[in-house]
Amino acid sequence: MSPTITLATAGRILAQLRHDRRTLALLVGVPTVLMILLRYVIDDAASFDRLGPTLLGIFPFIVMFMVTSITTQRERATGTLERLMAGPLGRFDLLLGYALAFGTVAAAQVAVVLAISLTWLGLEIAGSVWLLVLVAVLDSLLGMALGLFFSAFARTEFQAVQFMPAVVLPQSLLCGLVVPRDAMASWLERLSDVMPLTYAVEAMQEVARTGDVTGVLVRDILIVAGCAVLALVLGAATLRRRTP
Repeated sequence: MSPTITLATAGRILAQLRHDRRTLALLVGVPTVLMILLRYVIDDAASFDRLGPTLLGIFPFIVMFMVTSITTQRERATGTLERLMAGPLGRFDLLLGYALAFGTVAAAQVAVVLAISLTWLGLEIAGSVWLLVLVAVLDSLLGMALGLFFSAFARTEFQAVQFMPAVVLPQSLLCGLVVPRDAMASWLERLSDVMPLTYAVEAMQEVARTGDVTGVLVRDILIVAGCAVLALVLGAATLRRRTP
């Protein structure tokens, strides 16, 4: 693994995104618009303060999963990834390059959404804003890593889109956002225990609830980060080096 090659890969992806204004608008604009809609649909400050932090993690997660899975599938289908790997580019150089590029975009995405939520929309949280930023960026990176992994199972961009309801929606329903997990049937609660979005949502709820760095928060952050790394490793395993 070469840092120079990894950074060059990240630079290539960022250059492509910079010229793709529609994708940039989707990455940054959609979560922002959704938060604004949520604020005025609820029209109650206390309810918004309760739901807002949780959705600050879910919205970027969903958008990053969708955009990353489609973008990566396109490069797989066109043979771009195989051609790149015909040279000195290794699997982890490629995946880490994608992670750095989309991680940079994720940080910008979260910064914009948080800035608007904490100022214009009047979101209030008990914990540190920096912890909220950290967890939100980790949630975005988790969506990005899962998108990279599941892109290997899609033959077309349309199939990549179909993975969103298959992978994201079950997690959204079972993460505790709609119904508290302890109020679910026991088998559903056990199922939610193995879904990474459960811990992403729980971490956001911990930051919103208390100003202390609790054991639950630390555990959730480590699980989300570990799941993102695991998805990247599995994604690297799906890549095949092309014989020049």
